[in-house]
Amino acid sequence: MSPRATPATAAKATDALDRTLTYRLHLLHKLTDADSQGAYPEHTGLSLSDGRCLATIGNFEPLSVKDLAAQANLNKGQASRAAQALVDQGLVCKEDRPDDGRGVVLSLTPAGRKLFKRTMQLIAQRNNDIFGCLNAKEQATLSGLFDRLIAHARPQGQAN
Repeated sequence: MSPRATPATAAKATDALDRTLTYRLHLLHKLTDADSQGAYPEHTGLSLSDGRCLATIGNFEPLSVKDLAAQANLNKGQASRAAQALVDQGLVCKEDRPDDGRGVVLSLTPAGRKLFKRTMQLIAQRNNDIFGCLNAKEQATLSGLFDRLIAHARPQGQAN
């Protein structure tokens, strides 16, 4: 049992698995990813994973592979492979870090920047598709609640 759970909340959670937050978040994730798996190749020519990494690099560039992993919620191996795939497609430039000869920084190429814009349009559309059933006030409330849940779940001192 987690330190945050009480015996009463643990008992309630086992009574209705399909009503737990983790179950429903996982279900929503699976349902939305299923649609996104087809949308990314159709609209960007990229896999869902590569599209998410391109969007992350474009939003936070320049960044290291370690930073890409942290920002995109990947492990370092996944981030490294995704970065290399984007480099191989001419969408991302990998340059030596000016302050550390062992590391690299990732940034978008001109072709990557064009595709980044299309990718962000797709992300905005997917977001609208998912949250379109909520009015503006409900969306703001849900966004605030997610911020609180993430801050609560994040280990102390961890920024991202």
